[in-house]
Amino acid sequence: MGERTVTSGGEVLRELLAEGVSPWLDGLRRSLLTSGTLTRLVAAGRVRGATTDPAALAAEVAGGTSYAQQLSHLTCRSVPLTTAVQALCAYDLRTACDELQPVFAATQGLDGHVSMDPVVHPGGCAGALADSAVALHRAACRPNALVKLPATDAGLAAAGECLARGIGVHVTGIFSVQRYEHVVEAWFEGLERARGAGLDLSVIPSVAGLPVARLDAEVDGLLRSVGAAPELRGTAALAVARLVYQRYEEGLGSARWRVLASAGARPQRLMWSVGSGDSAVSGSSGGSAVPATPGGSAGSGVPYVEALVAWGTVSALSSAALEAVVERGRLRGDTLTGQDGAARAAVARLERCGVSFGEVAKRLEADSVAHEVSSWRGLRGAVAARMRGGAE
Repeated sequence: MGERTVTSGGEVLRELLAEGVSPWLDGLRRSLLTSGTLTRLVAAGRVRGATTDPAALAAEVAGGTSYAQQLSHLTCRSVPLTTAVQALCAYDLRTACDELQPVFAATQGLDGHVSMDPVVHPGGCAGALADSAVALHRAACRPNALVKLPATDAGLAAAGECLARGIGVHVTGIFSVQRYEHVVEAWFEGLERARGAGLDLSVIPSVAGLPVARLDAEVDGLLRSVGAAPELRGTAALAVARLVYQRYEEGLGSARWRVLASAGARPQRLMWSVGSGDSAVSGSSGGSAVPATPGGSAGSGVPYVEALVAWGTVSALSSAALEAVVERGRLRGDTLTGQDGAARAAVARLERCGVSFGEVAKRLEADSVAHEVSSWRGLRGAVAARMRGGAE
């Protein structure tokens, strides 16, 4: 599989960093490691973190050669399927963490992280999710490794358990302000337990991810189905992001946070998953099409990066979307702070058109889990097929 390389100037990325936004590479997989693409992007200062997706890994295992040598070795040793999948994922996580170690060191642990889903059914119980997350983190054996967990009730319980043990987490699949509030509560509780256990809170990072492209795609689909307000398409995600950011600021102004901050804790960062734009893989946005949004072309990711700018946040971009941002991105400063009034007005307009944000979030959360289950099934199937065939 050929990899696109970012070749144009990176001024917009420097502007993003100046605004407090860190670009992360979304859809990390083995070929981006073996080709040196991640090395070049890190050296050029164009990515400050990375996140993986089992669908991307499955596609490359099935159709590429990047994993062939390791799969051949595992096949010769008759390694069980689950162990083989764990080995592939742990290798990618360790390698990517090592590539981003200079960023991790230079930013004193603020950036330079890599997140990966634990090798377990994402719809499973909290105990199974937590155990698998702990096992993955132990296998990575890197301080900049994060475990990715779904923003379901079980996933949040597992996230709290990981934080309490000193393991950094990336909670993903947040589609509503209410669910984000649940994520914040799990984060607070996990850090409070870690503090009670005498752990160093300064080395327990956390990221909360909102797949904004998927939210817009769902709401825009509803608007199209009823033939309502075409001018409101592409506005839902920005409105929700602004309300979430307001809640983020409120949390950092609370007495509860001040206690944790005095013990060394760092703020939980908000991540915007802006969609992929890669034809080969869907990235961690869940596979939904990226809608056309005001000010940019569909699927590029550029409009989201331009519209979601505020201190302490992350934009997760595929390699193709990163290239599009570098080539065409234009920033206009902070777009989220103090915009909650406009966001509430936008939500009210959408609700008058028949959009129920509660129902949308519930449906997207269920779809997100189903997508992850399908992705892991696909990854296991691809690994099994390659091992049966001798990983030629």
